[in-house]
Amino acid sequence: MAEEKKLGIPSAIATGVGLILATSCLLVIGQGDAALGTAFIYSVIIALMFNIFTAVSVSELSAVMPDLTGGLAQYSLVGMGPFMTCLTMVGGYVIGMTIFGSLEGTMFGRTMSMLFPNLHIPLPLYGIILMAVIIALNLRGVDMFAKIQNVVAYSLIVSLIIMGVLGCLHMGQGPVIDQDRSIHFDFPKIMGMVGTAFYMFVGCEFVVPLGPFVKNPRKTVPIGMIGSLVIVFIMQLFCVFGFPVYVTYNDLGTSESPHMLYGIALLGEFGRYWMGAVSVLAVISTANTVVNSLGYLMAGMARIDLLPKPFMKKNKHGAPFVSILTIGISMTAFVVASLAISELLNFFLKVACVFWIVVYLFLHVDVILLRHRMPNVPRAFKAPFGILIPILGIIGDVLMINGIDNDIVIKTRVYEVCIIAFIILAVYSYFWVKKKMKRPLMKPYTIKEVMAMENDKYFEYRSIKNS
Repeated sequence: MAEEKKLGIPSAIATGVGLILATSCLLVIGQGDAALGTAFIYSVIIALMFNIFTAVSVSELSAVMPDLTGGLAQYSLVGMGPFMTCLTMVGGYVIGMTIFGSLEGTMFGRTMSMLFPNLHIPLPLYGIILMAVIIALNLRGVDMFAKIQNVVAYSLIVSLIIMGVLGCLHMGQGPVIDQDRSIHFDFPKIMGMVGTAFYMFVGCEFVVPLGPFVKNPRKTVPIGMIGSLVIVFIMQLFCVFGFPVYVTYNDLGTSESPHMLYGIALLGEFGRYWMGAVSVLAVISTANTVVNSLGYLMAGMARIDLLPKPFMKKNKHGAPFVSILTIGISMTAFVVASLAISELLNFFLKVACVFWIVVYLFLHVDVILLRHRMPNVPRAFKAPFGILIPILGIIGDVLMINGIDNDIVIKTRVYEVCIIAFIILAVYSYFWVKKKMKRPLMKPYTIKEVMAMENDKYFEYRSIKNS
């Protein structure tokens, strides 16, 4: 294995950036600017801090149980047992990632319509074509952008930093908009947008699977996650201040592609195609990554009995076709719905945020539980200051769920959808754990048992024991 550990910190950071950064994040910047003006940067900073806490907690869990293919699900099995793992991972993570990926498909349709306004192609058709191509390629075991995804992500982030700086310095071609760009500190409103700002940082935990393949994972994995969060924040900083120089707050808040409006206002037709080309590549890359990674994640969860066994089935190309088709079709449905009914785009975004925040919240709980139950287990990385960081992370996650929107009506609807979804998932989880897994609902697995799951003989033994 030592020979394989050739990746360094730059590769780990590139992976984090490639998975965190998506064009739907730019939609959030437009919404934040419209809601708070440049004071939205305070919401972004607070969300960044809470996500760094998550990166620290995930790093400790990775250090306790290194080199696991199941990742977060296996951490949760040891921390809280099968019922909560089934509820949060099958529910929060799978649903959250599905919505996240579908939002990229939606952004693809919006971007294409602004690049080629004279084609008059129905918006949902763009999304359907995109998802059909991605599903087909993944069913053939083809990771469409495996070798260039990091290049695409860095191209997007460098482009946005350059364009943000040009806006901040008033170096664009278009007229500067006369509107208030001073920072007004309004704490309740700022906290009311932290949950939405959280969306711009999700995904740093995808650096963890690189652990077996990097040099000095104790150092590289945490730095990879935190470094990617900071780099993405730098891009967001310039965009938050640059966008309102050339685009009105109203237009930023009502547009589904605020970055395209900004590119056109800043650099005219050149800005349209520069921003459009990089955005389209990033959208395709991100949507492809979600279908590919979530398909294999669901197959892995089926392998450890958290999902039905058919999700493990592979075709002749080695692709888990049931999982890929399930995710691809679900994402396509979300894309069509949010493109056909524009109001659903922002709503889906906030629902995805809540699901993902719940997952992060319980990761902090896992750290606290394992610190209490297994204080002497070796940890190559340990969060400093005792359990202070996971406690602050939990508080932050609760605050972000509470601050998912300043509009009480929208917030209530988001909560209603999430509560109904989690009730359904709780019923599924209860019967699945009791009848299928045949495990006590809340009894955690041991670390030895979770580590043994990496060997196929474990499941043969379990099958004989339960028969």
